[in-house]
Amino acid sequence: MTFVLALATMLLHITPTVVLVTRPAAVAALLPDAQTFLAREIHLSDADAHRLHEAVDWSPEDGVLTFYTGRNGDAVTGALTFVRVDTPHGPVEIAVGFETSGAIRKVVVTKATVETKPWLIEALRAGLTSSYEGMQPGATPDGAGAVQSAVGPMPAYMAERVDRGVARALAAYGTFYR
Repeated sequence: MTFVLALATMLLHITPTVVLVTRPAAVAALLPDAQTFLAREIHLSDADAHRLHEAVDWSPEDGVLTFYTGRNGDAVTGALTFVRVDTPHGPVEIAVGFETSGAIRKVVVTKATVETKPWLIEALRAGLTSSYEGMQPGATPDGAGAVQSAVGPMPAYMAERVDRGVARALAAYGTFYR
């Protein structure tokens, strides 16, 4: 079995995962006014999972969406979710924070692989995540388009993967969280 996993890793050339931003740091950046947090798990029915798959080509691995709601006293300050996007070069994890209005507050790339990290860093330095701020559920992310002329082909490709993750978070929030 170990040989099969090693062979699959070589063929897919997936390198180890690295943390770009810790989850606690991402939560602090995305829900800065929150004093307490509540994890809200949404267990998808088969029909809901299919609807999400049809909308954004995504089926959460375990059929569960998890949103973290930030609170300050009795007031909700926002919500966030972590989304994983698989690429031939390995997984990328992003955190998407939402205002109470439903608009995206901020997006943070939290994990990448050793191979994809420099590509993602280049796209992030070009302003990739700022293009998502203020987007509402139903909008189509195009951060990749915003940075395409400022980055190389692989950072542009990774920006497209981040767009996909943001689209998934928007669809999940708009359909199941609100």
